[in-house]
Order: sequence, then structure tokens, then C-alpha cells
Amino acid sequence: MSKQSLIIILSLVAMISTTSPVFGSGGENLENANINFRDTAAVQRGAKWFVNYCFSCHSASYMRYNRLAEDLGIDKDVVLRDLAFADVRIGDTMDIAMRPKDSEAWLGKTPPDLSVISRSRGNDWLFAYMKSFYQDESGGWNNLMLPNASMPHVLWQLQGIQQPVWSTHDERAVIEHLELASPGLQSPQEYEQTVRDLVTFLDYLGEPSKVKRKNVGIWVMLFLVLFTLVAYALKVEYWRDVH
Repeated sequence: MSKQSLIIILSLVAMISTTSPVFGSGGENLENANINFRDTAAVQRGAKWFVNYCFSCHSASYMRYNRLAEDLGIDKDVVLRDLAFADVRIGDTMDIAMRPKDSEAWLGKTPPDLSVISRSRGNDWLFAYMKSFYQDESGGWNNLMLPNASMPHVLWQLQGIQQPVWSTHDERAVIEHLELASPGLQSPQEYEQTVRDLVTFLDYLGEPSKVKRKNVGIWVMLFLVLFTLVAYALKVEYWRDVH
């Protein structure tokens, strides 16, 4: 086998094993969210957290309830009962009742649709964001990842209230870290798992066909490797008489 053919085969094998994300940017020096998009149970739990805590303000208009039921293995009646809080049909998209004009008047800006937020922000960023809310000196909510964010900490009852610990760096006061001043309903470990499940669901929203796509991709790559071997063997046979 020639060196060139060996390089082609090794490149195809490397493509099979790669798991690097194509979309989104997780930023630098962020903790790995460590999600498993193949974990259907985690996606189901994340859907519960999303509907209970996010869905009143944030829509997911690229997702339909019947697709959610099919992908997550949930009965359609259960989806309409537990994950839809309005008079909707199973084929409807996950839209909210609040109108953009009203949300802008009440909240200062229209909350973004979260259908593809994992692809635009990155899973690691979302994981850090939901863990980085703290109560500032005004008594309101702020966030290390997105300072002066207009979004309140909707999960504060689960996490509790964090407050900043300040230090001086280059004669400037900076937040060194956050500490839990008032515990929530969940332990820090439980809250971290809740956030991980929520991010897993948001990752699923961003590309519902990811599992099927990656499974098909593996077989396509294996076929290409096999085809390369057959093509090379055919080339050797054709050129045998010429040489």
C-alpha cells in the first residue's frame, strides 16, 4: 500500500473518532459542562426544568411538541399534560403566550428564543452562566458571565443566594469568587446536576437530529474507508499489466 493511500485511510479513521463541536463558542477557561446528548433521561429532566423555570419567558419556537414526544420517548398525551401549559395541539411549536411588545415593556427587552442558544453560546458557557448568578449590593441579581444581565436568577430557590467575595487586583476591586450565603432547596452537587440536565436539553434543542446524524455518520465513514481499500485494490489490479 502506498504512503498516500495510507494517509487517506488514517485521515478517514480520525474523522470517525472526532467529537469536536462545529457550532457555537464556549469561551476560554470554562468548566466543561460534561453533558451527554445521548442520555435521554437527562434530556427528559432538562425538559422538565426548562418548562417549569424558563418557558414562561423564553420560547423554543423551532421545536414541535410531537417531535419532542418522539425523540424523548414520551407519550403525546403526557407531553401535552406536563410540558404544555396552554391550549395547544401536539403539532404546535413551543411558543409562549407573552407577546414581544408586552415582554419588552415589562422586562426591558424581549427574552430571546432559546432554540439554538447552545449553538450560539456553547454548552460550557451556558453551564457557567447558570451557576454564576449572585446578589449584588443593590439586592438585585447580577451574573459573572454576563454582567448587568436583565434576566433574573429564576433558579435561585434551587441554588440559593450567592454573594461575591472581593479582592484587589491592580488597584481595582474584582470579584475573586462567589460563595453561597443562603442555601437553596438543592445541595451544590444537586444544583450542578440540574444545570447540566438543563444544558443537555438546550443542546438537544439546538440540533434534535444530532444522535441520528452522528450514528449515520459513523457508518458513512466506515463505508468510505472500505471503499478506499476496494478502490486501491482495483487500481493495483488495473495498473499491474501496465507496469
